[in-house]
Amino acid sequence: MRSPTIYMGYPRFTYGGFSFLLLDPWPEYWAEDWYATDDVYIDYDDGYYLYNRRYPDVRLAITVAM
Repeated sequence: MRSPTIYMGYPRFTYGGFSFLLLDPWPEYWAEDWYATDDVYIDYDDGYYLYNRRYPDVRLAITVAM
């Protein structure tokens, strides 16, 4: 994943051919380049969330950007 860009005031990234907006801020303790170095994935659980395998107890709310 490349560095998120700002779109409509939210960080936006592309994953699996789709664009997503991060609704939750990522934690300060994540590495500055987490998007390039960490193993992240998206899953659905009453909404879409971004998970980072390095921090399994953290999930960030995301939405599909149309």
